[in-house]
Amino acid sequence: MPADIEGYREYVAARLEPLRRTAYLLCGDWHTADDLVSTALLKLLRHWRRVSMMDHPDAWVRRTLLRVWLDECRRPWRREASWADVPDAVVRSSSEGTADRLTLLALLAELPPRRRAVLVLRYFCDLSVEETARELGCTTGTVKNR
Repeated sequence: MPADIEGYREYVAARLEPLRRTAYLLCGDWHTADDLVSTALLKLLRHWRRVSMMDHPDAWVRRTLLRVWLDECRRPWRREASWADVPDAVVRSSSEGTADRLTLLALLAELPPRRRAVLVLRYFCDLSVEETARELGCTTGTVKNR
């Protein structure tokens, strides 16, 4: 257990919802997003002493979340087709943007994992091209290409 468990709790309380939204945009399913965030936060707990001293701990957590998600995408059971997919319930909203949000989520779901990660980091997390490249472990040219 980390010595600064209270600092860890404060960090998680402040960053949980943004992490859940990022994970949801990556995977398109709230239940899977919660699993991804839980795994990433468990890894954060193991390394909290070192991560808490970093200038940008959010970058470490986002990178960990991305790696957890990419690992999940590579698992063999993910390639099996389910015969009984039950869609998440859609909450109806009176706002004009609902259709646009649903269209955007559907389009994101069609993208390969790495391309989706680039879009989520660049436009949802508002990272620069350089920061996105650093988090994905690729070149800035690759980020621009995707």
